[in-house]
Amino acid sequence: MFLQNTKEFLRQPSSRTIGYLFAIGSILLGIWAAAIPQIKARLALSDASFGLSLLLAPVGSLTGVMLAPSVFKRIAVGKWMLVGYTSYCLIFIAQVMAVNALMLWLALFFNGLIGFLNGVSTNASVDMVEQKENRRIMSTSHGMYSLGGFVGAGLTSIFFALHVSSNWQIIIVVTLLLLGLYLQRHYLLTNNNQIKSDTSFRLPSGSVIGLAFICFVSFMGEGCVADWSALYLHDSLRGSRQIAGLGFAGFSIAMAIGRLNGDRWIPQVGSKRMVIIGCITASAGFLLAIGFANTITAIAGFTLIGAGFCCVVPILFSAATRVPGVSPVNGIAAVASGGLLGFLAGPSMIGMIAEEYSIATGLSVIFVLAIIAAIVAWKNDFLVNRHSRAPEVNYNDQHL
Repeated sequence: MFLQNTKEFLRQPSSRTIGYLFAIGSILLGIWAAAIPQIKARLALSDASFGLSLLLAPVGSLTGVMLAPSVFKRIAVGKWMLVGYTSYCLIFIAQVMAVNALMLWLALFFNGLIGFLNGVSTNASVDMVEQKENRRIMSTSHGMYSLGGFVGAGLTSIFFALHVSSNWQIIIVVTLLLLGLYLQRHYLLTNNNQIKSDTSFRLPSGSVIGLAFICFVSFMGEGCVADWSALYLHDSLRGSRQIAGLGFAGFSIAMAIGRLNGDRWIPQVGSKRMVIIGCITASAGFLLAIGFANTITAIAGFTLIGAGFCCVVPILFSAATRVPGVSPVNGIAAVASGGLLGFLAGPSMIGMIAEEYSIATGLSVIFVLAIIAAIVAWKNDFLVNRHSRAPEVNYNDQHL
């Protein structure tokens, strides 16, 4: 079922280009994640020092939040995506092949900075395509990101089986990604649209804070499942190493399938209702995961979390471009900042609670937050169907 929707998505040059850009980020992250042990050993970094080094990426992202309005005030979105994603690929080479800590730190900072601006540009471009071509692609675009993660993980497995080092892995993958980006250059260079933006960074208004909070909870849930599901299944529930990875696998599969079908489901269910149902479903998944001391129900619970949260973030980014009095750049930046904070704070919070109590206790906090997020969605007036309010975007041509 979702393959038909994906085929329709890939048939159009505009959505095909955007989907490719979404996939680039997750493919590179897959290569980076697999290279971390070698990087730590090569640079002789302890767990603590490496953890502190990773904080430079969110510092770069927060810098991007402040720079986004001025950047997109001056640069056409298509040109930025070509330059931004080219830079992003090269930054990952420096990050994986870093010869000293300073090089790694600089790469991580610019990874966060450029990655954030790339995210703003692609999500704003999705909204432009939806309005100009009168079709939904936001959820499927984020589904391409999920598929890119599978591709990245699969590539690293193949590379390591062939005894290819991490340095060569990133060189090979970046070369292929840049070739694909070069083939998409026409649709990027001819996209002279400007994303409407304020002249400078402003703190988010109350109308956007609710959307940012829901994104915070969704990303927090995703980060915690990614970082703690295997430990919970293995250490707390005494599952085998083979079983330990199935929690995140179930979550990822449900997330990908849901997002690739989301553009069909959202108009039928409604944006607000979909977010409410999604948050309630995710909370039920957390309850199922922690309510029984059983690996099967826990894996089912983590899968249910993915099914619940799958369409929430795409809806939030679409809604962020249509809040009256808030430019699309500022709206997306505010919502993305909430997600970034949740993704970073969630796993750390779980760790602190698990140290004092248990992993299950930590996960129960997100169960409560997911219910609160459903209530916030119910009270939020900006989670409406896409055509109910026109986005504040300037269009100068008919490309992308």
